[in-house]
Amino acid sequence: MWAWAAKALLAGAMIAAIAELGRRLPTFAALVASLPLVSVLGMIFLWHARPDAENMARHGEATFWYVLPSLPMFLVIPVLLRHGVPFWLSLTLGCLLTVILYGLLRLVAPRFGLPI
Repeated sequence: MWAWAAKALLAGAMIAAIAELGRRLPTFAALVASLPLVSVLGMIFLWHARPDAENMARHGEATFWYVLPSLPMFLVIPVLLRHGVPFWLSLTLGCLLTVILYGLLRLVAPRFGLPI
């Protein structure tokens, strides 16, 4: 239980730090946010819980494929905002697009032998 709480606090502290940094240096905060810190920490925690090379390899490979459908969101939201769409609606539409793309990936991936 303590390990779970420590992981949650660490993730929360990372998000809070990026948000604070973003108030002063938005582009640098975006760089920090784009780093795969959560994925790397997740891999470390997963390895600690189950040090299995094949399991870790599957996890890393699946993470790669799941990142791809999330990328268009980071283009759609700025376009919507610059066209006067309110922030919350832009964010919702960007997230909805990501969910749809995740669904499409899940449908298409087996046809190409992708490991997800």
